[in-house]
Amino acid sequence: MRHKDLVSFQDYSTEDFWELLETALQLKRELRAGIAHTMLAGRTLAMIFQKPSLRTRVSFEVGMTQLGGHAIYLSPDDIKLGQRETTEDIAQVLSRYCNGIMARVFGHEIVEELAQYSEVSVINGLSDLLHPCQILGDLLTIYEKKRKLEGLKLAWIGDGNNVCNSWLEAGPKLGIAISVACPAGHEPNSKILEQARRLGTVEIVHDPKIAVKETDVLYTDVWTSMGQEKEVQERRKRFRDFQINQELLKLAKPNAIVMHCLPAHYDEEITKEVAHGPQSAIFDEAENRLHAQKAVLALLMR
Repeated sequence: MRHKDLVSFQDYSTEDFWELLETALQLKRELRAGIAHTMLAGRTLAMIFQKPSLRTRVSFEVGMTQLGGHAIYLSPDDIKLGQRETTEDIAQVLSRYCNGIMARVFGHEIVEELAQYSEVSVINGLSDLLHPCQILGDLLTIYEKKRKLEGLKLAWIGDGNNVCNSWLEAGPKLGIAISVACPAGHEPNSKILEQARRLGTVEIVHDPKIAVKETDVLYTDVWTSMGQEKEVQERRKRFRDFQINQELLKLAKPNAIVMHCLPAHYDEEITKEVAHGPQSAIFDEAENRLHAQKAVLALLMR
């Protein structure tokens, strides 16, 4: 791996993605075979959190343990990022103690600043703009289900949020066509969208029924992300026609799979019937956060 950090996929090549995915597949196979790993023995990951988390915290902490290393959880009150002391100073201090930094934050500029001043690898565990670690787990899941990535079509149903933005950074580089169905005014980041269109097949539509035609993967996320709580009622009105339910699923390919990065708000963006149904890959996807992130840790921190 030629990269020091995983802040975004902007500079990641198709070859970089496959190196990560092949490493994740190998680590997953060996874990299930009972093979122990010590490649990160004696190494420590600092985990900075501004937002609450289930999958991100547990998968990174368990992943470090399974690779022979150790993780330290730093809550919002532990360091008060950018308040008690500057992000630059925090990056420099943690670089002296730890071998890597993972940050789950609000502003994307915080991850960029950590990477700028850190001497060790910085991993974007989530920002308001991007969520690259989620997409790596998604790609691993899709590959396991479909045995290929190139030539597939993914329909994103809902808000053009950070997960959607990261899909636009990754999908076109791997030959995945993306159709984003969202209400007007909720499109993904315009700069990221422009770059994605230069690399591959990307469309924006305002009718989910159009987006899911001939689709291999249906993907959704919550209508209201953390930090948008005041918009809940308004968003429920705007997004009420953007739900993955059994009727919408029938319009996709018969073997299409359904994905959601969780947590899910049932009967809003997705019905429980679909989320727990035979075409759902949601919980395989959640598990694969662990294996994909172990590949990131192994390749960046080793």
